[in-house]
Amino acid sequence: MKPSIQVLENGTDAMSAVRELSRRGYNKDEIFVLAHDKDQTDRLAENSEANKIGMSEEGMFDSMANMFRSRGDELRSKLESVGLTNLEAERYEEVLDQGKILVIAKTR
Repeated sequence: MKPSIQVLENGTDAMSAVRELSRRGYNKDEIFVLAHDKDQTDRLAENSEANKIGMSEEGMFDSMANMFRSRGDELRSKLESVGLTNLEAERYEEVLDQGKILVIAKTR
């Protein structure tokens, strides 16, 4: 199943979206945040009830391979690991390039 993805303008909006998903019954393991900047992704995940897309979603091989990829390739790999097609991942990576933030919820 495809995840539910919200495209947000900034960290404040992303935090609000995560709180709303939590209020609706999603747990931390079902909510992910992703920004183009790794540090911003880390801060958002750390300060909200959300996760970063990591080894449990990507698998060990892809997670390790990401250490050698460009940021764009890494972002597309992460998006594909949560259920997006290559084309969808490319489109969302372009959105991330524009400074937007993604809040991703696993579909129930």
